[in-house]
Parts: sequence; structure tokens; C-alpha cells
Amino acid sequence: MDSTEPNRRILIIDDNVAIHEDFKKILCQGFDATLLHEARGGLFDDMPEAQMVKKFEVDCADQGQEGYRMVQKALERGRPYAVAFVDMRMPPGWDGVETIEHLWSVDENLQIVICTAFSDHAWDQVLERLKQNDKLLILRKPFDNIEVWQLANSLSNRWGQAHQAKGQFDRMAQLADERAEELQRESEQIQLAIISSQAPTD
Repeated sequence: MDSTEPNRRILIIDDNVAIHEDFKKILCQGFDATLLHEARGGLFDDMPEAQMVKKFEVDCADQGQEGYRMVQKALERGRPYAVAFVDMRMPPGWDGVETIEHLWSVDENLQIVICTAFSDHAWDQVLERLKQNDKLLILRKPFDNIEVWQLANSLSNRWGQAHQAKGQFDRMAQLADERAEELQRESEQIQLAIISSQAPTD
């Protein structure tokens, strides 16, 4: 994926197909900027409207196993997802926690939102099991449309910032390696020159 292009790719993993349609209505059609202005008390008044209504590219899976395969294929194609919204209960397959463990096993950079209508989960145990708390948020059902849009927008931006930072770090590491190799060659040349100058002459 071109690092200069924002990643607006979202994956929905939920066994309820109606939920897929809800997410698509929110994320694929874009938001009326006036709703966002009202929701945030005019905090974005100085932000261009076009920036606020960017749409997302949304794919859906109805089971964790299918979502896992989609994340794998997306990486292979060089078009990773930035954010996944994952339902907590998806019988008869993996639950949300197991699904997330598998997703992060192939793409540790994926930002994830757990979606649940139930309050009977020991969330401290869930978070302890998943470890990567900085890439994990929880969204209660029924969710608010603006909340979903803001989560998708904020987390996709966070993904982009992390991706950019990693690219910069990789470039710095490459430059350091190249400089180390250059210094090694110079050292070898100096050693050869010293040996040559000390060699007996006839």
C-alpha cells in the first residue's frame, strides 16, 4: 500500500448480516457534516467539509474464521485493513476474543473494536488475554452512528500514523546498516594499506 494514501479499509466481522448493512450505511455513504458539527459542539468548524465526510471501503465476514482469511489475503495483496469491528458472540465459530487473537497473529498493526450487547464478560480478563490494549476498544450495542464513524475515522488515522512511523524507523535502520557496512569497508581498506606499507621490500 502506498504510504502516502490514507488507509480507509474497514472489516466488519459479525454473524448478523443486518449489522453489516448498518455499518455500510454509516461508513460507505459518508456523514452529513452538520451532524458531526452538532455532535462535537462545533469543534470542527475550521475543518474543511470534504475532510469530514471521507467514505470508507467496507468488507464483511459473518464468522471469525472467514474474517481471519480475509485479513491474510488483504496482507498478501498489499492492501491491509486499518480497522476491524469484531462481534463478541458469533456461534458456532470463534468468539470475538479468539477471532482477535487470530487476527493479530497475522497482522499485529490492525486496530480493533469489540462490539457487544452483553455485559457478562470479565473485561479485565479479556484485556489481559489480548495484551495489545493500545489497539483495542469496546463498543456497546446498540451503537450510535456518529460513534461508529468517529471510531473508524480516529482508528484509521492512528493506523496511518503508526504505519508512517514504522516506515521512517525502517528507513533509519537501513541507513544505519548501510553506514555500518561503509565503515567496515573503510576499516578493511585501512588495514590493507597498513599491512601493505609494512611489507618488506626487496
